[in-house]
Amino acid sequence: MTTPSGPLAAAPGVRHTPAPLGAELRTVLALVAPVLHHSAARLWQPRDLRARYLRYLVTMHTVIRASVPLMERARAACRDAPATDPAAGPLYRYLTAHIPRERHHDTWLLRDMEAAGLHPGHELARPPSPEVARLVGAQYYWIDHFHPLCLLGYVAVLELNAPAPPLVPLLTDRTGLPPAAFDTLRLHAEIDDGHSTAVLGALDESAPAPQVRAAVRLSALHTVTALADVLNSLTDLPDRPDGPHRWSRGTRGALT
Repeated sequence: MTTPSGPLAAAPGVRHTPAPLGAELRTVLALVAPVLHHSAARLWQPRDLRARYLRYLVTMHTVIRASVPLMERARAACRDAPATDPAAGPLYRYLTAHIPRERHHDTWLLRDMEAAGLHPGHELARPPSPEVARLVGAQYYWIDHFHPLCLLGYVAVLELNAPAPPLVPLLTDRTGLPPAAFDTLRLHAEIDDGHSTAVLGALDESAPAPQVRAAVRLSALHTVTALADVLNSLTDLPDRPDGPHRWSRGTRGALT
């Protein structure tokens, strides 16, 4: 192995101090943001938007209903972490504050579904898509088998891709659905800017070991590609005249 030399080599005895993890992750996610922007643009295109939005509501419920259970699992893992783990304390404090703010968001989506004319019990009796299982399920693995801080890579992607406020009136106009069918999108457009600041601040405070830091980045990048797959599968699915409950395979811009 060769020794680094030249202007990029660190001076002898000088240690490189990495940027705070939250600031670094914001930069990384800005670089890959076009992946989600492209998927969102396809999702919200005018043609057949009403049917696609109905599928979106059901699909996002299958994602969001896992949010609080994931955070509770990660918080429990923090309690069991060794005292020498520098990330466990900041993560535990963040989750303790954030879990109450995320409770009942899945209930909001149930109300949106009913306002849109869907029957939630009927729609949600069907298995969630493999795309959703891949998006959410990876977080259970990283929490249980590596480090619970990985979850904040997932949370950061969701919070940094909140819906823009102008999206709601646009969708209301293009779908003809009542305003109550968009309450969850509207509420997230109002609150998620503060939530993204909180999650990035928790990452900045965590100061994890290098291998944990790398895993958080990996979790975030996986979330971007898996979320794009969820949106693309929703968009690519042909619309059926008998409604959203007839889709046979998996189902942002705007994320809830």
